[in-house]
Order: sequence, then structure tokens, then C-alpha cells
Amino acid sequence: MNVNKVMVLGADGYLGWPLMMHLAKKYGREVVGVDDLSRRKRVMDRGSDSGLSISSPHERVETFNRELEDKAVPIRMVIMDLRNTQQVDELLREEKPDVIVHFGEIPSAPYSMRSVYTAIENHDVNVNGTLNVLWAMKKHCPECHLIKLGTMGEYGTPGVTISEDYVKSINGEKVDPKAKMLFPRDAGSFYHQTKVHDTHNIRFACKIWGLRSTDIMQGVVYGTRTEETHLDERLKTRFDFDSEWGTAVNRFVVQAILGIPLTVYGEGGQTRGYLNIRDTMQCICRIIDHPPKAGEYRTINQFTQVKSINEIAGIVVEQAQKLGIAASIKRISNPRIEAERHRYPVQQHRLEDYGFKPSYKMEDVIKEMIEDLLPYKEILEAHKDSVMPVTTWK
Repeated sequence: MNVNKVMVLGADGYLGWPLMMHLAKKYGREVVGVDDLSRRKRVMDRGSDSGLSISSPHERVETFNRELEDKAVPIRMVIMDLRNTQQVDELLREEKPDVIVHFGEIPSAPYSMRSVYTAIENHDVNVNGTLNVLWAMKKHCPECHLIKLGTMGEYGTPGVTISEDYVKSINGEKVDPKAKMLFPRDAGSFYHQTKVHDTHNIRFACKIWGLRSTDIMQGVVYGTRTEETHLDERLKTRFDFDSEWGTAVNRFVVQAILGIPLTVYGEGGQTRGYLNIRDTMQCICRIIDHPPKAGEYRTINQFTQVKSINEIAGIVVEQAQKLGIAASIKRISNPRIEAERHRYPVQQHRLEDYGFKPSYKMEDVIKEMIEDLLPYKEILEAHKDSVMPVTTWK
């Protein structure tokens, strides 16, 4: 499959923005970004901001294109809401991308659990936006490869090995391979439920329309830099650290910098897969270079390390101390309803088959994150109250 043009949905976001630059610089591919800029507004509505000062979309694109000049294909950004059926249809009719990388969804479990209104909004943006993309692909670019960002959170914590492949047996009986039964899902929030809905809708579209898709069950991504974001101050990607939009890794790093005890929810045995942002870029490129066949829906479990919350808090404390920062840990009541101690065995082979090799470990990158954020301590201090949870599942 010849790839000349890649469309990145959610191109103003934490992963979407560096991916656009990475694809243009490293591969010389034409890259078109799409975003409605809603993440900026939602974080501000929470009373927080990006911990790294970020530029406007226009300035980002202009700076990158000027910085690289003849060394990369110029990137473009389209401001659009994926819920607008007509606009999505017109966009894909005009652009006809070879690959669509879909990061364009609301990625917050706490936000989806805040109220009936945010739960509905989460479903509207994620599920309906993706349906618009699928229908437009069917109509205008059916050969396009959809790389969809799912989450390991779709599986929950079943305590048995989570497979990338279809289920082979149930209750000791072999399942007909033609049935292609997915590994069971057990989402832990309305946000994660939207990802499960996406999984079933995309698989259905591949089955009945012959579309092709790679559904990435991604672990938690961490890190503050890629090769491209450090070319210029104006090319930095966002860094969220509040309790609604920031990950536990991000919150812990900021709490350490501000001298706030790291708030571990409950027992701290919650275990998940993690990977650095630079390895995420490599993963996407490997997936682009190894497309599925027409009509094929495949799942990839994407992470490089498995860590518990307790382990992560310990790493942050250790790395902060190496930089002369005293950090401590405090356990607080868990606002979520989840298993706080569990087994987490996961099958993972496809990325290795495509040539992916992990490059970064959390232990090394946490120190790098602290160093990158220290110059922005004033921003972090101004929004320090936002790190504490305000939404509960109960």
C-alpha cells in the first residue's frame, strides 16, 4: 500500500501534534491535521492549563514549516468538529488520505463521569464523530487505512491473559475462527465505554464495507519531548496535569515539583501498560508501514512497560530526589470504582513482528520530565489546586 498522504485527527493534542511533525520530517509524507481545539477549552474550564506553554495552531504550523523549509513536506491544519457530518464528508472527498490516524476524541474518564451532560457529550464526540469518519471513508476513500486510538482500559482487569487475537475457545470449546470473537471488554467509565462502542462499530464497518483498520489498545503515554518538539519553543506539545485531563504520571511529577505529596488512590496496586511518547511515534510509523488487508480489522496492544501506581510514585520520588527535590507519598480515598490489586498479564506480539523496539524506560524519562517542567513552575503553581480529584464514580 503506497502512502503519500496521512490525515491526523486530533492534531492539536498531546499525541496528534508531535505525530504530524514526525511524519512530515522523517518520512516526507503530506500530513493534514484536523482538530476543533476543544481540549484547550475543556482544560481551562477545569481551572487548569497546559503545564508547558503551547502556541496557537497557526503559529505551530507556521513555525514548523519555516523551521524545516525544504527538509520536510509542509503540514496543514483544518479546524473542524468531527460531529459535523457534511464537513467530514467534504473533507474526505477533497483530501482522500491513504491513512487516517484517529486521535480526535475526548480522552478523560473523570470528565465522562462528572455528570449526565458530560457523559452524553463524551458519547456524542467519540462515537458519532467516528461514525462520520467511517461513512465518509466508505464513500470517498475505501482503501484508506484507519489507525484508531483505543485504550487498554477497554479490557478492564480480567485477571487472565489479555489477547491481541480473536478468542479461540469458550468454556473449553473451540470457537469457529470465522466467527472472529473479540476478547471480552469490561470498561471502567463512560469514556472507556465509548472506546468499546468504537471497537464494535469499526470492526462492523470492516466486515460489511471491506474497510481496513488497526485498533490500538494503547497504554498510558508519558513524556514531554520528541525530536521535533525540541526544534523550537513554539513546537512544544501540551502537558496536562489536573485530575480530569492529566495522567497519574503527570500529576505525580507536578506534585513533586510543587512540594505536594504524591496522591496515590487507594492501595495503589492498580496496574497498567505504559510507553513513552517517542516510542508512540515509532509504533504509529511501524503500523503505517504494515497495513492490514482490505476488510481486515486487527487489534494491537501497545505499551512497553507494565507498572503499578505504587511503582510509578516510587520512581517519581527517586528521580525527584536525584534533582535535589524532596518528594513524599500520601494515600487518599479512591474516587474511582476499580480493582486496586490485580494480575495484569497481556499478550503482545504484533508490534515486535513489525520491527518495533522500545527505546525509552520510565525511570529515565521521569527525570527528563521534571527537568523540562521546572522552568514552567509558575504555571504549575497557578493551577496546583486542579491536581486533586473532584469527580467520584459513586
